[in-house]
Amino acid sequence: MKELVEVIAKALVDNPDEVTVTETEKGNDLLVELKVAPSDMGKVIGKQGRIAKAIRSVVKAAASREDRKVIVEIQ
Repeated sequence: MKELVEVIAKALVDNPDEVTVTETEKGNDLLVELKVAPSDMGKVIGKQGRIAKAIRSVVKAAASREDRKVIVEIQ
């Protein structure tokens, strides 16, 4: 999941070098934290959170294959 979020985020931002993604396991859940430059935050979130919601939907679909719950946090 980490690689998937990283590829999507780097394609959206102006500063791909400042994109960092970390994974943390909590039981059967997986927490994916996405950090971008403050100037790129709007590009990752999108108007009314549409891009963020789309990223979460894609990750959720990929995680359903493994029968896991994935939480994506954008910071």
